[in-house]
Amino acid sequence: QVQMVESGGGLVQAGGSLRLSCAASGSIVSINVMGWYRQAPGKQRESVARIVSGGSTNYADSVKGRFTISRDNARNTVYLQMNSLKPEDTAVYYCNAVVVSTTGVRNYWGQGTQVTVSS
Repeated sequence: QVQMVESGGGLVQAGGSLRLSCAASGSIVSINVMGWYRQAPGKQRESVARIVSGGSTNYADSVKGRFTISRDNARNTVYLQMNSLKPEDTAVYYCNAVVVSTTGVRNYWGQGTQVTVSS
């Protein structure tokens, strides 16, 4: 069993910054891909940023140059540094990981953390 615990959301004014963290724990052998998704009210969940174990990253066009994803492989933790936040960044943010565990390979999600950007 693997658990994903997120932290770091909150309320911030436009132009401000927040840092999200997500730690995976449990019967983990390795983690291939870690990423962040978000879902705004009335919209579908969308990919924000992803990082593979070797460190390569990709970002949604809407956050390029403002958000930075990173990971600490030793701690099985992924981070999302969000700068120059805009009201349209308001959403519930979910971390995601493709985990190789003792029982196989599976996709895991965090519980979600609310990010609200006021104008």
